[in-house]
Amino acid sequence: MPERPIINAIEHACWAPNHRLTEPWHFYLLGKKTREKTIQLITDIKTTGKSENFRISTQKRLDAIPGWFVLTSENSTDRIIKKENYAACCCAAQNLMLYLWGEGIGVKWTTGDVTRDDRFYKLLKINKHQSTVVGLFWYGYPLQVPAQKRKAFKEITTTLE
Repeated sequence: MPERPIINAIEHACWAPNHRLTEPWHFYLLGKKTREKTIQLITDIKTTGKSENFRISTQKRLDAIPGWFVLTSENSTDRIIKKENYAACCCAAQNLMLYLWGEGIGVKWTTGDVTRDDRFYKLLKINKHQSTVVGLFWYGYPLQVPAQKRKAFKEITTTLE
């Protein structure tokens, strides 16, 4: 059974707005074996053609990440519904991340090469025709919180008369 904070976070995620109340999300919590296979796959993808030292440092960095999960969005043959489902899943991810941050747990949302790799879909037993990976998420208690900077309000806002 997963830890209570991640259960609570997923429960909060499911309150995200979703057109037609489709609730198009599914969460895959990676246990030890799947996590290890995922780390191996990411390491293979990121380090092909690179030095052995780079491979070792990549694997070591990934091994240090305590929590892993994947979020998928339900596909649709209707282009608009597929887009709405994906947007709803992004809202769910934001709800989840905000909840965890409120608990002091940091989250990284990645859409790297592994999230589009057929081997990843196969590893997680995700039918690529039925679902799309929205992201791979890493979470844990941060040792330090990096400084962040965002664009100023005036740079991102237009007021229309």
